[in-house]
Amino acid sequence: MSTVWWIVIVTTIAGVGGTGLGGLVGAVLRRDSEKVVSLLLSFAGGVMMAVVCFDLIPESLLPEGAQEPIPLYFVILGILLGYAVVYVLNYFIDKATNHEIAHIDEDHPKTADDLDELIHSDHLEEHKKTGQFRDLFIGGIVMACAIALHNMPEGMVIGASYAGVPEGVFTGSGLILAIVIGLHNIPEGMAVSVPLITGGMSKTKAIIVTAASGAPTIIGALVGYGLGLLSPIWLALSLSFASGAMLYVVFGELIPESILMWRSKLPAFCLRVGTVVGLILVKV
Repeated sequence: MSTVWWIVIVTTIAGVGGTGLGGLVGAVLRRDSEKVVSLLLSFAGGVMMAVVCFDLIPESLLPEGAQEPIPLYFVILGILLGYAVVYVLNYFIDKATNHEIAHIDEDHPKTADDLDELIHSDHLEEHKKTGQFRDLFIGGIVMACAIALHNMPEGMVIGASYAGVPEGVFTGSGLILAIVIGLHNIPEGMAVSVPLITGGMSKTKAIIVTAASGAPTIIGALVGYGLGLLSPIWLALSLSFASGAMLYVVFGELIPESILMWRSKLPAFCLRVGTVVGLILVKV
């Protein structure tokens, strides 16, 4: 099997499978899962941070086929660009949802501090007061589109990682990142399915729509892989862009949400465990 087909399979599982699984969980969710979700997010954040710091960034400084190191400023520019793109996408996701909840104000954390906020089921309670379930349904569609766009840079992470290690599909960080991104996509899938279902869509259709929102991960992976094969400078750009995108996901989403959802030392401990596991996976 060619590397391209392997990337398609892996990103389909991570993108479509991860968000689809989240949609399924959202359809049958028990609300007492906050601690489990908190630990899952912090562990995934640790693994992702280790892969970025110990594999993607070093590889972008001296990519496969390069005769000399890539200038540091170029790699930093790529990291900042990746960070900015995902930040902007998340800004529009937040803007499309947070305004509906009265308690989210200037004194409230800008990210989810309980499971209801993470999956946006608190929107149901707000709309119950007004009976405007149509708005909730539209909000779910908006969320699906926003997360679909958000998944493209995540797919680029996987594709660029495979471009940096052309000798095998089971070597390097591509497979590790696909697994971690798949885990990260589960809460995102929950965020799509809950407002769709509570807005009137059947559970089956909501799960299908949620899974489809992960499809752009495949496109992003193919773009990242294709750019990475053009030349060492493009590979460095792809890897550094992917690094910036993942750093935002870790520090802008996973860590804040996990700690706010369970205010104890265990999320921080799981973050450290995830970092060690990520380092082992990268170096072994």
